[in-house]
Amino acid sequence: MKLHIWLAGLAVIGWAGLAHAGSVGFETASAPVPGDKPLAVTIWYPTDAPERPTPLSLYVQSVAPGAAPAGRGHPLIVISHGTGGSNADHYDTARALAAAGFVVAAPTHTGDTQGDRSRSMRITERPAELSRVIDYMTRDWRGHDAIDAGKVGAFGFSSGGFTVLGAIGGEPDLTRLARHCAEHPHFYDCQLQRQLGGAAAAPPAPAPVAHDPRIKAAVVAAPALGFAFAPAGLAKVTIPVQLWRAEWDTVLPQPYYAEAVHSLLPKAEYHVVPAAEHFDFMAPCSDTLAKVAPSICPATIDRVAFHRTFNAAVVGFFQKTLR
Repeated sequence: MKLHIWLAGLAVIGWAGLAHAGSVGFETASAPVPGDKPLAVTIWYPTDAPERPTPLSLYVQSVAPGAAPAGRGHPLIVISHGTGGSNADHYDTARALAAAGFVVAAPTHTGDTQGDRSRSMRITERPAELSRVIDYMTRDWRGHDAIDAGKVGAFGFSSGGFTVLGAIGGEPDLTRLARHCAEHPHFYDCQLQRQLGGAAAAPPAPAPVAHDPRIKAAVVAAPALGFAFAPAGLAKVTIPVQLWRAEWDTVLPQPYYAEAVHSLLPKAEYHVVPAAEHFDFMAPCSDTLAKVAPSICPATIDRVAFHRTFNAAVVGFFQKTLR
């Protein structure tokens, strides 16, 4: 089936909404998790305070650190990063959303970061972590009065895309992974399973996937383990979904991931990014990041230019679906 790519027209969508009267505030927090380590949460939000260049991991962003939140009734967006990722992976998308009037909260998933891969195979635990972040942001965060708890969205990339699909009602069948890896042992997820699957921290069976009906709209980019939702694992997903895939994704090659999800969610707003690679959905690389991790900074497309379009489309989608 021929895919129609409408990215060119998206460049103008939502730019009026990106203009926020104030600036973007920024802070980090800790969301408690009963019986486990607290979740580190990075937060962007509308503020009236002036911005300044502020380091974030290997990036520098323009934000107002620790400033007071401004306004009321802001929708909340939670962001789930990919395997081995961090709170900085989608900072530019988070900042674009905050500039448009959203509060954005990105947890660092416990045991699934660059420095700690001990829980990378416990992927079904991730949706519950998103729920804990929503709890914290709408009840305990110092600016919770600025959030409209009835307007919650989620953004997820790669393993974060799987996380969001689970949180919005998806029921994966991870027994499908064995056959998948027997047929495609060289795929990234299968290599990861061989590397980490025998770790002592891995549970004997996947945890139940926690669904969160508070999430009313979702953006899913290059979702991991898309094949695991077939044949009916996404039947309960009824909210609006914006789905993205990279045309030249060599980490999660088609048709087993985003394409598989699209076949199960044919009404999703679907975008294929020409010539893009898997990591192009992450923030444009800084010079430092390009030196430290060149594999996630491919030069297949102009990532800075793409993110202008991508961020505008994400903002426009949430403005439309969470109004």
